[in-house]
Amino acid sequence: MKKYRIGVDIGGTNIKIALVDFEGKIVYSNTIPTHAELGYEAGINNIKQAIKELIAQTNIDSKTLEAIGFGLPGQIDYKEGIVKNLPNIPGWVNIPLAKIIEDEFSIPTRLDNDVRCAALAELNFGAGKNCENLICITVGTGIGSGIILNGKIVRGCANAAGEIGHIKMSLNDGPLCGCGDYGCFEAYASGPAIVALAKEYIKGGKSAKYKEMANDGIITPYIVAQAALQGDSVSIQIFKQIGKIIGVGLSSVVNLLNPQKIIIGGGVADAGEILLDPIRKTILDRAMPIQASSVEIVPAQLANTAGVIGASLLINS
Repeated sequence: MKKYRIGVDIGGTNIKIALVDFEGKIVYSNTIPTHAELGYEAGINNIKQAIKELIAQTNIDSKTLEAIGFGLPGQIDYKEGIVKNLPNIPGWVNIPLAKIIEDEFSIPTRLDNDVRCAALAELNFGAGKNCENLICITVGTGIGSGIILNGKIVRGCANAAGEIGHIKMSLNDGPLCGCGDYGCFEAYASGPAIVALAKEYIKGGKSAKYKEMANDGIITPYIVAQAALQGDSVSIQIFKQIGKIIGVGLSSVVNLLNPQKIIIGGGVADAGEILLDPIRKTILDRAMPIQASSVEIVPAQLANTAGVIGASLLINS
């Protein structure tokens, strides 16, 4: 009898749910709004209903469902199956989500941070196949990571490992980070940093394509990336600067963990080689020679499916 798993990827705007087979293929998928403003109870009820709809739509026997996995954007107690805190989804604090879902469906349920889920997906079915030591980072509103060492996901003693975005890039100063400290990696190099840099160029009198492309004058990292891909010199320069900063931050990680691959995903990675090339060059210049020469910097392969695929793998992680 063929077995399947359900993967659920909870985001601030949408919740993705998928039926995934053992080869990492998505058999069925659906997306529902998160409706964070309605509170966690409404959100959980909507997830339950979506799971019931998945079972009905696929005519799948619950006996063939091996597990349900959740990827969530925040602090998760993996061992206890508790959502500790989701900074961008108010009200999700100390929620025993695994027990709630197991009580409803009698199917083993696991939870983890969404970037760790993406790392598991890339390790098994994406850019990290046949690789035992890798780091998967997402560069978006912040910079998060999933770390795989010797084929195993690294969670840390308090299930809080992987906060690469909060590596300190300066001693006493630097930009204010959302965590409340100064000089964090992600404060220099995430999506908001790209937008701030883009606005500085405009204030300095530079003519940039992203200004023309911005709807209602709202500049986003995606627009800057698209302008760069269309050959806009200012946008390309922005991504060269951001790539260099990311390369500096990752050099410390490369020296510490000696990964075989660093897989880069997230919205900012849409710029492709315009971003990846300066990251590679900076790591070669700034990391220690043996570590720098043994790491590959590659784009993520699974894009928006990594979250649900990785969540479906949590039962064996």
